[in-house]
Amino acid sequence: MLLQVRKRLANTAWVARELARAAGVRHFDVGYAGLKDRNAVTTQWFTVPARRRDPASWLGAGGEGYEVIAAMAHTRKLPRGALAGNRFRIVLRDFVGDTAQLERRVVEVAMAGVPNYFGPQRFGRDLGNLRGAFADAEPVERGFELSALRSLLFNAVLAARVARQDWCQLRVGEHANLDGSNSSFVVQALDESIASRLAALDIHPTDPLYGRGESGMSGDIAALEAAVIGQFPQAVARVERDRLEASRRPLRVAVRDLELSWLDSGRTPVLSFRLRPGSFATTVLRELIDVTAAAGSEDEHD
Repeated sequence: MLLQVRKRLANTAWVARELARAAGVRHFDVGYAGLKDRNAVTTQWFTVPARRRDPASWLGAGGEGYEVIAAMAHTRKLPRGALAGNRFRIVLRDFVGDTAQLERRVVEVAMAGVPNYFGPQRFGRDLGNLRGAFADAEPVERGFELSALRSLLFNAVLAARVARQDWCQLRVGEHANLDGSNSSFVVQALDESIASRLAALDIHPTDPLYGRGESGMSGDIAALEAAVIGQFPQAVARVERDRLEASRRPLRVAVRDLELSWLDSGRTPVLSFRLRPGSFATTVLRELIDVTAAAGSEDEHD
């Protein structure tokens, strides 16, 4: 069964357990493609083994903070990562600032993208995922915590690239990521085609998700990555202990369909946009306005 669920103040894993309970199945039999923020109104799809329950019986079903708003027959479990992207609509209440400057910045971000930082959700409440990474944990919890460590290393390298002002540039020998996929290729020459695709946000430079194996990089970018990652020996040792394989992640994200509108006679800005899987709305906001993320964010957008 494929269920579309609207939720608020409820995290994805908790809703999955509630759906499993309602269906009389094990919690790990429920599938979902990614995690959505607890502190938001979000809509996402879940799969639940059908048993003998028909789609109509699911409509309107729910509990505290969630409701099933659509249901249809489906025979496969929804795997993690099986989504094209995430859409956002964010109302910026109590906005104080230069409206013209915000409008100009929205145009710039739409054209150039933003640094693809992992958002604060990845690190848990009060950075709990980072602190827990060095303690014994259940396998699922350990996965979140190791992911947080690799995210920390990625963000540190990206910050160094931003400081060098080359976070949206490519060099010969660097791995370029194809927008909208996890595919990549090694840049053999900086020709007109590469420059055009880079400007069009069709390809992006990458940074490491640290792990076992060679990075495949050379030159000054490889030296920079090694130098920055070397500043976190405990994190490196913890990741290496768990034998995680190295991979690359785009260090820039295109902000698609970015629109700015206004409520309350032009006093309250509303941002609408679309991001590729694994990127964070908070990374977009930090490039547009001076904002502090709400405390206690526990989930992330995958």
